[in-house]
Amino acid sequence: MAEALIKGMLSAGVAESRQMVVTDASQARLDYLKKYNVNPLKSNQEAVQQADIVLLCVKPQVMDAVLAEIAAAAGPGKLVISIAAGITIERMEKALPARPRVIRVMPNTPALVLSGAAGLAKGSSATDQDMALALEIFSAVGRAVVVEEKLMDAVTGLSGSGPAFVFTVIEALSDAGVKVGIPRPLALELAAQTVFGSAKMVLETKEHPAKLRDMVTSPGGTTIAGMHELEKGKLRAVLMSAVEAATRRSRELGGRIVHAEKVQETRKKIVRKAAKKGMKKR
Repeated sequence: MAEALIKGMLSAGVAESRQMVVTDASQARLDYLKKYNVNPLKSNQEAVQQADIVLLCVKPQVMDAVLAEIAAAAGPGKLVISIAAGITIERMEKALPARPRVIRVMPNTPALVLSGAAGLAKGSSATDQDMALALEIFSAVGRAVVVEEKLMDAVTGLSGSGPAFVFTVIEALSDAGVKVGIPRPLALELAAQTVFGSAKMVLETKEHPAKLRDMVTSPGGTTIAGMHELEKGKLRAVLMSAVEAATRRSRELGGRIVHAEKVQETRKKIVRKAAKKGMKKR
């Protein structure tokens, strides 16, 4: 995702390569990113010191360590943008006591081909200008919209997990094409282009999908015969359930992170109490 953002910002002219500093735990990855003529660094803290805008493109599991590393360098003059799933704005602001401005983003993998979808939520000290800048960055790799943070789990379930659901639909359509006699490479190309073109029609015409569907569905024709089978298979209900399940899982993951923090803090308190008791005995 970090590479997608680098590629998108360079392609859209949002930033120049000489303005970008990148870090990664893997030296091989840093060497690979040099092809974009960006400045590679090994220290996260040093990178934050040099930057005005900080993009945290890391896994949720390592976010605590990264926040602790950059806390001293992330002051009020910095804009910190996170794409880590389940990491709330409150949690980031708490971990960065120097009070940088924070924005939370949920992008998706089609950003790799500059066709992503991202939801952005603004932190307590972030400004409208900060949000406009973040929107410009993520619009360089697709479409970006502002949402309330309470909707982030739903955004994760819909557009974050959604590509996997659509890939499954494309695969099924391709398999169906093979079943009725179309060679595999051609079936896959036709299926993918059909999904791409249909999505483009929705976005560009701004018509309701049901209306566009009716344009294709002639009385007594081939499409209505196929639609009857989709309705019997409850395709719409299954897709709705998939988004709901992914949303629930996102909430669970966020809850687990919070729970782990509480457990860790409880353990620390127990250790401190035990230490105090030991000192009193001595």
